Amino acid sequence: MKDIGRRIAAVAALVPAAAVFLASPTASYAQLRFALSFPEALSRTPLDGRLLLLVSTNDAAEPRFQISDGPQTQLVFGIDVDGLAPGKDAVIDASAFGYPLRSLAALPAGEYIVQGFLHKYETFRRSDGHVVKLPMDRGEGQRWNAAPGNLLSAPRKLRIDPRRAETVRIVLDREIPPIPAPKDTKYIRHERIQSRLLTEFWGRPMHLGANLLLPEGFDEHPEARYPLVIFHGHFPYTFEGFRETPPDPELKPDYSERFRLEGYNRIQQEYAHEFYKAWTGKGFPRVILMEIQHANPYYDDSYAVNSANLGPYGDAIVRELIPHIEKKYRGLGQGWSRFMYGGSTGGWEALAAQVFYPDEFNGCYAACPDPIDFRAYTIVNIYEHRNAYFVDSPWKRTPRPALRNWLGEVSATLEETNHRELALGTNSRSGDQWDIWQAVFSPVGPDGYPKPIWDKLTGEIDREVADHWRENYDLRHIMERDWKTLGPKLKGKVHIYVGDMDNYYLNNAVYLTEAFLESTKDPYYEGDIDYGDRAEHCWNGDHDQPNAISRLRYHQMFIPRIVERIMQTAPPGADTKSWRY
Repeated sequence: MKDIGRRIAAVAALVPAAAVFLASPTASYAQLRFALSFPEALSRTPLDGRLLLLVSTNDAAEPRFQISDGPQTQLVFGIDVDGLAPGKDAVIDASAFGYPLRSLAALPAGEYIVQGFLHKYETFRRSDGHVVKLPMDRGEGQRWNAAPGNLLSAPRKLRIDPRRAETVRIVLDREIPPIPAPKDTKYIRHERIQSRLLTEFWGRPMHLGANLLLPEGFDEHPEARYPLVIFHGHFPYTFEGFRETPPDPELKPDYSERFRLEGYNRIQQEYAHEFYKAWTGKGFPRVILMEIQHANPYYDDSYAVNSANLGPYGDAIVRELIPHIEKKYRGLGQGWSRFMYGGSTGGWEALAAQVFYPDEFNGCYAACPDPIDFRAYTIVNIYEHRNAYFVDSPWKRTPRPALRNWLGEVSATLEETNHRELALGTNSRSGDQWDIWQAVFSPVGPDGYPKPIWDKLTGEIDREVADHWRENYDLRHIMERDWKTLGPKLKGKVHIYVGDMDNYYLNNAVYLTEAFLESTKDPYYEGDIDYGDRAEHCWNGDHDQPNAISRLRYHQMFIPRIVERIMQTAPPGADTKSWRY
């Protein structure tokens, strides 16, 4: 993707002129230039990274917080910078790749709010011999617009006319401050270890973390040893959804656009307090509940598997982090006493960890999982389709959708979502969804970065990469291929839930996986797959509550069922009493 500026012109003919006006920066209508720099006071050494120009017509928030897949998104244009020295200019002009407009030349003349931003990269010298420049997570969960150490300018209003020969200077004179570490409480603990496996791979110290919710009576029962329940999901700063005090009566109600609910922040506090009362109440199962912190240079989590580009995160979690937690917090420490659940990314991780480490876990509840069958990689069949962005046709250019609501109304296409990521970072460095899938599933390319599953600019699929994905990460294919040996180990352990109007079309892969699992013999898989009627992302099997509520009740829903499974399958002589008080 290093030649992205030159390649824009090559695909100009594919884009309707009325939608995006691609132009050479040397043309008379494309003389506008933005010269961005940072002062020596913020860094005396040259910096690498992705330099962004953010342009907005909405003053409700800083432009850096207004880039999205939805129809309300504002504009971003980006270039890579290598060794940008303090006080020196880096220029963003009409040749810079942008989203949703591909070029500044397409920007109508008018008044805008403009902000400059530098997402900083570090240099990694990996054990595979590759040297790559990537944005290390700094405690924020790979959110480029909030990452500590990144440089930015104050938003300013400007009159912009791309047809004028003008250079606008922007100084990135601010730095995002560090994030304070979360504090431990009686119930919530935070653990962090340096991983030997990941450190060796990345050539620098790499860590894994865990947020723990300890059972009621943990200190009062020193003889007890507990099952470990893992709640997989995106980067957790601390253990959320657990509130010891009632909702704040002074809390100003907000509005949830996703759930179309007024005062959703108060609803969240109410259910967090209800969980606290259940967790500490008589009769609730006593287990250790763990969330994993495995943010990395590509995303806010690793997908909990071994990867050519990310390193051996699966082994590091299973062989290093989990034993550390179980030893320190008196876990039972055996596969029959471990269980997993999660939704979306966490749903895929729960199922993947169960498939790749079948003896180490006693089951998983995978809700609305990311694609578990790449014949339905959302709406793309990577093995048969030629293009990810458009339906294969000799004459038509029908866009493939990426995001819908429960009525099927489409708000973004696959091309748009991928081009947003491309504007934010080349070489899978956007820190976002399509790039992390590619980073996890792909082989390493010749340049040390993930080999693309498809051309990020045009959508053309690389069949060789697709074959690699199938044999290593297509969970349905792997289960079907290896059922003779995997089947006996997965019997009764696989449970999948998804809404049939999942916003990201994730139900399609579940349909295909269900067809295989229901056909299994010797043994039959003995799990369950369920669908929520008209339910959006991320339905988790609750037929009685809407998504907005059921997503706040994962623990109450699943933990009692998990303990029932553990009790039924515990081997003879196992400790099933010390933790049941």
